[in-house]
Amino acid sequence: MKNKISVNSENIFPIIKKFLYSDQEIFLRELISNATDAIIKLKTVSILNNDNNININNDFKIKVIIKNKSLHIIDNGIGMNNEEIEKYINQIAFSGAEEFIKKHKDSSIIGHFGLGFYSSFMVSYKVMILTQSYNKKYPSMLWSCDGSTNFFMKEIEKKSRGTEIILYIDDEHKEFLNYDHIFKLLKKYCRFMPIPIYINENEKNIKINNVFPAWKKNANELKDKDYLDFHRELYPNQLDDPLFWVHLNIDHPFHLNGILFFPKIEKKVDLQREKIFLYQNQVYVTDNLEGIVPDFLSLLRGVIDSPDIPLNVSRSHLQSDNSVKSISKYITRKVSDKLTFLFKNDRKDFQKKWEDIKIIIEYGIISDDKFFDKSINFFLFTNVDNNFFTLNELKEIIEKKQKNKEGKIIFLYSSNKELQFRSIKDSKDRGYEVVLLDSPLSVHLIQKLELSYNDISFVRVDSDHIDKIIFKGDKVKFSNINEEEKNLIKNYVNNQLKNYEFIIKLEELSEKDRPFLIIIPEYFRRMKEMNAFRNMNKNNFDKYQLIININHHLIKKILQIKSEKERNEIIKETLNLTLISNNLLKGKNLDDFISDKLRKLTYS
Repeated sequence: MKNKISVNSENIFPIIKKFLYSDQEIFLRELISNATDAIIKLKTVSILNNDNNININNDFKIKVIIKNKSLHIIDNGIGMNNEEIEKYINQIAFSGAEEFIKKHKDSSIIGHFGLGFYSSFMVSYKVMILTQSYNKKYPSMLWSCDGSTNFFMKEIEKKSRGTEIILYIDDEHKEFLNYDHIFKLLKKYCRFMPIPIYINENEKNIKINNVFPAWKKNANELKDKDYLDFHRELYPNQLDDPLFWVHLNIDHPFHLNGILFFPKIEKKVDLQREKIFLYQNQVYVTDNLEGIVPDFLSLLRGVIDSPDIPLNVSRSHLQSDNSVKSISKYITRKVSDKLTFLFKNDRKDFQKKWEDIKIIIEYGIISDDKFFDKSINFFLFTNVDNNFFTLNELKEIIEKKQKNKEGKIIFLYSSNKELQFRSIKDSKDRGYEVVLLDSPLSVHLIQKLELSYNDISFVRVDSDHIDKIIFKGDKVKFSNINEEEKNLIKNYVNNQLKNYEFIIKLEELSEKDRPFLIIIPEYFRRMKEMNAFRNMNKNNFDKYQLIININHHLIKKILQIKSEKERNEIIKETLNLTLISNNLLKGKNLDDFISDKLRKLTYS
């Protein structure tokens, strides 16, 4: 008989607004999900009805077969009778899964949208259904449609229980008849579905999925090897094992399972990440968790499985969704709790892992206040001698002897031990602690810490003379050089540098200090680093300062030399040594340096 499919606009349009297929390959996930639902429904009906007449064994499976120009998805689930075909197939957008959940309260049903089956027409010119209800009193049925509102349906000879969907693939989508392509898609979308799935290759059935993945198990059942094996299963191309992991499991006020792995991360944030995968009831949804997982945790790997996360909605909607907010907070809390446990349980081991995880924690401190409140207790500073301190431990050590004129505690830091060696040595010779802050997030981290603790200030060791950074109260002996001589020495040095880039300042430092000192004041250097991080023009804030120590004996000697040539050579040689020590000459001498335009060189 021929008939017309009933399209119910009241049902279809709200669903279309929520669910729109952007990838044609999604049809395979939807049909496998339907097949999975059919088997889960049969299990549920059998248990709830205690029906001995239902002949069920445990050999449930879904098979995917490629034949010539058709793709077959076969299950041995609950099947359909003619009334159910009329209800669930002919009336587009009537969701059988939703009705079944309401009736039997079974939350393991995957399907949410009546349109799932109709995704098959995105790649097919005709679709056929062969189905036999579990209830043997009903005949087997055939249903066929060419993608229009016309369909054909009739009774056929008895077939085995379940449903077979046959897709006659059109010429524009022949890739869906390629074994390797279908195998890859099944691995992408179905590798953890709860019913065994097989693909037929040369009459051999190849199993696709792990029906009981690690995240569905109780953490008490799993050993370290189980987690490592699961990580390799998730990321077969990843050579490095994770450092540790967080097992997520909560049933109230929302449902969520998952495992998050902490990988080794290099000192960079913008990297090709192995993504976190989002699943719903073991069905793959996406690897784009923006708006669901806090940004700093997107550097992790793993799986999150929750039926309570709304799909196919905007990020702004996700951020305002109460369930998503609760899930995000829960994940953040579980991660911070795990890190706290590792720190307290075995600090030495935690310190060994620190270099590989610190950028994640820095990112979290900067971007998430809740995480900041907990993580500040296990955040570690490393000094230039590779010793570890928490913020409070370091503060206690330096608070009496490292203060500025305003009374703030000064955290001296270096971003590069080799390039800032002289400044580090000057600081250590005075008994000061110098920490190493060398990640791309360091400048943002110290801004966050200074805003959170108004009694501390971070200053890089080479941003000024150390006796100007740390206030000692000592009075430097005043120079006996007059104003005319000050102008002369400034002009002598200017003539060698040709006014390139440097702001020249004369200061009365100790006679033991160097004659020339190159600095970028802390404020200007921070602005430069922030703009460089945002890919802005980093030269806007290259405010080099050349400090001339007018108390040094060499400066006094230069003023006494009558020969302009001799005077210039002494100044040039001293400037060469100063610039080399600050890595500004890049292996050249001062004459080359000037000809290459000093303004183009970067200051580390």
